[in-house]
Amino acid sequence: MRMMYERCCGLDVHKKTVTACAITPAGQEVRAFGTMTRDLLQLTDWLHSHGVSHVAMESTGVFWKPVYNLLEGAFTVLVVNARNMKALPGRKTDVKDAEWIADLLQHGLLTASFIPDRPQRELRELVRHRTTLVQERVRVVNRVQKVLEGANIKLASVVTDITGVSGQAILQAIANGMEDPAVLAALARGRLRNKRDALEQAVHGQVGAHQRLLLKSHLRHLGFLDDEIEGLDEEVAERMRPFADQLERIDEVPCIGPRTAEIVIAEAGVDMSPFPSSGHFSSWTALCPGNNESAGKRKSERRRKGNRWLTSALVEAAQSAVRVKDTYFHALYLRIAARRGHKRAIVAVAHSLLEVIYHLLKDGTRYQDLGANYFDERDRQQTVRRSVHRLERLGYHVSLEAA
Repeated sequence: MRMMYERCCGLDVHKKTVTACAITPAGQEVRAFGTMTRDLLQLTDWLHSHGVSHVAMESTGVFWKPVYNLLEGAFTVLVVNARNMKALPGRKTDVKDAEWIADLLQHGLLTASFIPDRPQRELRELVRHRTTLVQERVRVVNRVQKVLEGANIKLASVVTDITGVSGQAILQAIANGMEDPAVLAALARGRLRNKRDALEQAVHGQVGAHQRLLLKSHLRHLGFLDDEIEGLDEEVAERMRPFADQLERIDEVPCIGPRTAEIVIAEAGVDMSPFPSSGHFSSWTALCPGNNESAGKRKSERRRKGNRWLTSALVEAAQSAVRVKDTYFHALYLRIAARRGHKRAIVAVAHSLLEVIYHLLKDGTRYQDLGANYFDERDRQQTVRRSVHRLERLGYHVSLEAA
């Protein structure tokens, strides 16, 4: 095989040790280092002393990050999916792994994973942490609901959001010992005042001392999470200022709100040059069918594991997009759900959303909906033949006349 890089190095990274194998015209040298910052700086000096230009390592959990932080900029660093660099069975040691990685790298047989620059990685961590806090807030609200059901309080049957202004005021009063249903119902605000009679019935229950204690704890937790999420919203909004135009264009897509647009930009960035086509972008996100064919037979098309943060955000957006009638996404959902079921249709709509976002970011265009009749208009004659054939099977004689 043709040699691609004259001086390169393969790293086998673990929690406490890094085994490095440097290949140069003078030969091959293997050395072990620790993972403390001082040890990694020694690794950097050692690589410089051998004139190494390219370094490759597995994407092992989060252990590759300290190494990448110090090697970034000084070398061309490839973080590679472990699936793409498995060594031969029966030869599994740290030294053998480092030698195998170095050998693959030397001959150009490794494909680097997409690693954004440092500012985007920082933005990505902030957005992911915010998503985690939002998910935790949902879990706390569910715990509050569980306590209320155990106390015969049916607040959720009357109030849409039990953590809204009215809901929290009522919950706080219950936690502080208030039992009078009329007084609790009087805490309602806005349009909820029209449901005062139903509220009085809903808040009439049997709240024990331990349940008041649990409510106070959950409400304090909710207040903490709300403050943290608000602070992260401000920081993310400040870091998103340079991408205001891209955010606006993505936000024009049906049912993609500002928060989902921020997740898209934080995960993928605004530069689509690392992805040659929308197919590559979908494959990186793994929002596309798997490719598994043998002997001319297509086997399981289960999609691979990809960027779960971006995938979950787009699937959530797809769930909302298919509810907007007279749109392309609603027509696409109906077309696929009839044959493949709800779940596959939702993933297909999320895939279509991802392709739209790719072209919005790469081409700088504005979103234009194709319309609910897109699939019928794409092949009018086929639509007419299919409709006539269905009517004829029902026993009708059909003659058509253009309007």
